[in-house]
Amino acid sequence: MKEMLDNLNSSGDILLLIWGAALVFSMHAGFAFLEAGSVRRKNVVNALTKIVMDWSVSTFVYLLVGFTISYGITFLKPVKELGFSANFDFVHFFFLLTFAACIPAIISGGIAERAKFGPQVAAGAILVGLFYPIFERLVWGSWSNDFNMWLTNISGAGFHDYAGSVAVHAMGGWMALPAIMILGPRLGRYRQNGQSEPITIHSIPYVALGSWFLMVGWFGFNVASSGHLKDISGLVAINSLMAMVGGVISASLFSKNDSVAIYNGALAGLVAVCAGSDKYHPLGAAAVGIIAGIIFVKAFSLINEKWRLDDVLGVWPLHGLCGAWGGIACGIFGLEIFGGVGGVTLGSQLIGTVICIAIALIGSYITYTILNKTVGIRLNAREETLGSDLVVHSSKAYPEDLF
Repeated sequence: MKEMLDNLNSSGDILLLIWGAALVFSMHAGFAFLEAGSVRRKNVVNALTKIVMDWSVSTFVYLLVGFTISYGITFLKPVKELGFSANFDFVHFFFLLTFAACIPAIISGGIAERAKFGPQVAAGAILVGLFYPIFERLVWGSWSNDFNMWLTNISGAGFHDYAGSVAVHAMGGWMALPAIMILGPRLGRYRQNGQSEPITIHSIPYVALGSWFLMVGWFGFNVASSGHLKDISGLVAINSLMAMVGGVISASLFSKNDSVAIYNGALAGLVAVCAGSDKYHPLGAAAVGIIAGIIFVKAFSLINEKWRLDDVLGVWPLHGLCGAWGGIACGIFGLEIFGGVGGVTLGSQLIGTVICIAIALIGSYITYTILNKTVGIRLNAREETLGSDLVVHSSKAYPEDLF
């Protein structure tokens, strides 16, 4: 009887992770359409193709290298030797792969319309296979117990990142920043006198569609992070919802009803709530989302208009800053004084977030600098002018267009 119940529980956990993995996998369609809508017509095919290519390469490198670095589990032996427990390990890998593959998908949006296809895919493989797993190992993997014990001795609690505000989103957003800086802005984005010359996006309907894919899939992202059916939480679901709508409302107010900003406000709230989605009171989650929406709107203007770095989709504000805010917010709104569950401290959340940012910046700078000096990572002026669809893929999203 006990064996039968154990097998039933294991099967339930496997089903939960498959459900979660399928939903998060669908989010990559969201990344694709969000980028396709935010670029010009001559780069739509490239935007849609990059995401599926990054996903495919990430699958191989995470299976062969990244997952082993993070969790000490290898699949490089006959299936018969892996045993029944491998059923859970396989779907656990699939679920966590959907997180890892977000890294190149996030970066892609920041450096859209001027990056070479092959080097960009290679960069994503390096980051997913080597640098992303370092922090994943600290937060969720085989070093997490020692890491949390060290933080507990310092600050009274370990680092808490329930569903990846920091480990996934901040990591991806801060990895994008060196890439954006090394590549430089798109041709014509800024005049010689430094004046901003905004480039009109291709399709707001595509942006909306991509955002809806992401919003729906996010509930698998957060809820299935329990990892076990018995630990599934309605609180995580409602907190995700409250943060999302909080981000929508604040982004609407601070952007003066700009549609693209509103959809990104929803995503900003969801990015920020991941870390403490199991800790917040729903009103605390709403506050986290409201602040995230404001961060996105203000920081998007800062990086593109003041710093003139040309972050096409605003991935550093959306994922980098809002992800970092989510890690820090867990140490504030997760406290009992704010109606939260408790068991977190601001000190540990700050330390963990800073370590993530350091790994992201160092790993990305090394990767993109080496690729830039060896094979080059930017299209030449002629190629960029013609567009990646024609130059890289020999096709057009809209054949009736003349280049």
